[in-house]
Amino acid sequence: MTKSSDTLVHDPKGGVPRLREIMRRLRDPETGCPWDIEQDFASIAPYTIEEAYEVADAIERQDWRDLEGELGDLLLQTVYHAQIGEEAGHFTFDTVANAISDKMVVRHPHVFGAESRDKSADQQIRDWERIKATERAVKSEGGTLDGVAVGLPALMRAVKLQKRAARVGFDWPSTDEVVDKIVEEARELVEARDRLSHAEMAEEFGDLLFVIANLARHLKIDPEDALRAANAKFIRRFEGVEAKLGASGKRPEQSDLAEMDALWDAVKADEQKLSD
Repeated sequence: MTKSSDTLVHDPKGGVPRLREIMRRLRDPETGCPWDIEQDFASIAPYTIEEAYEVADAIERQDWRDLEGELGDLLLQTVYHAQIGEEAGHFTFDTVANAISDKMVVRHPHVFGAESRDKSADQQIRDWERIKATERAVKSEGGTLDGVAVGLPALMRAVKLQKRAARVGFDWPSTDEVVDKIVEEARELVEARDRLSHAEMAEEFGDLLFVIANLARHLKIDPEDALRAANAKFIRRFEGVEAKLGASGKRPEQSDLAEMDALWDAVKADEQKLSD
């Protein structure tokens, strides 16, 4: 390796060029890291998704020091994929950066072009969707549902599919019909559970989740955010139950459902007092 490469790698203020050089060195087939050399797009993709969620978690916790680190981890994923792409002759880090820059300029004519900024956020969203539709047409994505990424979290993808269908009029007119469908799907699942195979029950349960995602869309609720918040609330309250049990020298496995349910209600009551 050249002296200039070593200097850049060890420069604490080297920024993105330093990170790219580190990745290039890690992927060097003769002197790099054996693990890094073996990776490809598919093997790295799960880490990319995980890092994006860790960014979201740091934001949720408002831990800005942690967010700095998590954003670095996510940036590493982009550099990693770009390095693999460059080695294969598909693209480079610069072409990736230029592509997203071009897209942002095209999608914001009210900032970078001649269009007026004097319009509502809703109008800007409609304009954004119109521009995206034009982009899909150029890509020959003729179907209404074409281009909705398969790798998205299932609830998020369900909402995106439903939004696409709604644009062409395939949608319930109000939440009343959605709620009726949820009741219907839940009843069918419960009534048929003793005669359905596991695969059939999973399909029916999937239908129920899909309609629940539809209700979230009608209520303008992000189901992923709502479920994350529900998970956090469950953790907080169950830890409260464990704390109350611990105060009496017990652990959950030494308790029973009736006692823990009563403690759960007590934890909820404590939270209510704090919020009043």
